[in-house]
This record gives sequence, C-alpha cells and structure tokens, in this order.
Amino acid sequence: MNFYELEAFLVLAKTLHFGKSASKLNMSPSALTRVIARLEDEVGLPLFDRNNRQIYLTPQGKIFEKFAQESLAKKAELMEKLSGSGNQIEGVLPVYASVTACYTILPDFIKRLTEKYPGIHLSVETGDPAGAISAVKENRALLAIAAIPESGLSSMETVSVVKSPLVYAAAKNGPYTTLEGSPQDILSSVPLVLPKAGLARSRFDKWIKSRNVKPVIAAETEGNEAILAIAQLGLGIGLVPQIVLENGPYKGEFVIHTAGNILGYYDIGFIRKSTISGTSSSRKIQEAVESILKQY
Repeated sequence: MNFYELEAFLVLAKTLHFGKSASKLNMSPSALTRVIARLEDEVGLPLFDRNNRQIYLTPQGKIFEKFAQESLAKKAELMEKLSGSGNQIEGVLPVYASVTACYTILPDFIKRLTEKYPGIHLSVETGDPAGAISAVKENRALLAIAAIPESGLSSMETVSVVKSPLVYAAAKNGPYTTLEGSPQDILSSVPLVLPKAGLARSRFDKWIKSRNVKPVIAAETEGNEAILAIAQLGLGIGLVPQIVLENGPYKGEFVIHTAGNILGYYDIGFIRKSTISGTSSSRKIQEAVESILKQY
C-alpha cells in the first residue's frame, strides 16, 4: 500500500460514497474500487461492507482508518522536517462558526491572527451554532465560535467575547410588531419560530415546562439566519440572540421584543480542546491560536 491509497481510503471512509469520493480524488469510481480492492487484498480483510444502496466501514475498516490517519500525519510531520520549515508556523486552521459569528466575531480574530502569523490560513465550516461543540470533539475544527454553556465544557477551554440577550424578533411589516399580555399569554398565542436544538431551545423548553405553557410553534429550523428568514415572512416571532439583529443582513429589518430575564443571555466566544495534540505543525498552529485568544 502507498500514501495515495491511504488518502483515497480516508476520503471514502468520510463520504461513504464511491461517486462523491472519486470526484474529490479526480478519478473514476471504478479506479477507486480497484484501489480499495487492493487494500483489502493486502490486509486480507474487508474494510467496507457494501450493499446496493450504501457502504459502511467494517470493524476492521475502523481500525484501518486510525492507522491511515496516523500514517499520513507522520508523513506530513516528516515532510515538514525535511523541508526545513520546522520553525515556521504555517498551515491550515479549521474553524467552525455560525454565519452570525462570521460577520461579528471572526473578522477581528482573523485580523489578529494574520498580523502575527501570516502563514496560517483558515478553513471555515459554517453551520448551526448547536453543532459547534461536536465539530471540535470530532476534530473537524480546532476552534469553534458559539454560545458557551453556563456549566462550562469538560475537556474544553472557552474564551468569552461578548454577551447578548435572547430576544424575540418580529418582521417590521408583519402582524406581530405589537404584543400585549404576560409572557405566558404571548407565548401561548403568538406563533413562534424556534431553533431545533441548542442552548436557546433548551432554555425555552425548560421555561415553558416550568410555567405549564403550551406554545404555538410555527416552525423549527437550524441556524439564526434561517429563523429570521421565516420570521421575516410574518409567520411568527423568532427566538434569536440580539447580536444577530444588530449586525449583518437583517439589521434594521425587525422589531425586537425583549424576553427580559426569562431566557437570560448568550455568552458567545471561542471553544477549543484544552490539550494541544497532533502533528508538530498542528501543535504549532494550536499554540499560535492560544496566544491570540489570550488577548481577549
């Protein structure tokens, strides 16, 4: 087996789709099939379980996946030493951030990082803030920007940047610009657009349960921008951190209805693993990130 075959194996292990993997590797599906067959012949065991619709890693394939990852990491470290760039800090920093974080917190971080470490470049995965912690745990990101749970995170380091209250947003040209009554009355009569998961949803669910309120839910979705897109149609009021309404494309498009102290504040900041590990290059990047985060 060679490094190219190991790389092909890891791409397929991630996508679990021959067509998509072959496209990423710039080869035909049949050629990729032959690569995997050669690997399976060499180890003498099936690495993938195939059926007509899907493929899965076998138990042996999961063991082989770890071997392939470690082998390619050692290759990268060796090439770094041979190239004589061992003392330079350069490479790719994978970051997970919501769309809101991309236009609020991330620009300042990028400015600080690139001024001090111009050789480090970001690869940003955007998504629902609720997915930030799992992105770091699964090593898809070395750094994430998201709401920090009140109880903290085990084996994680967090750096708070800004606090923002949770509020309800109503479209300026919609039917819910004026609300009357107690919070219980409002939440049981006005249609709501809520996040499917995450800190805001868990707080909301806990509060309505404690008050025995039966909310009218118009829609549930992922991401603050999706919530606002639906609320802007006048279908209900959206639950979001106020920082989303004060920045970006929706600035000035909504009427803000305060939730008071009912749902509290979002503590938004950086999340990363407490321990620095990986290849020599990855560790240097993580140490560089650590030095930048100390400025906050």
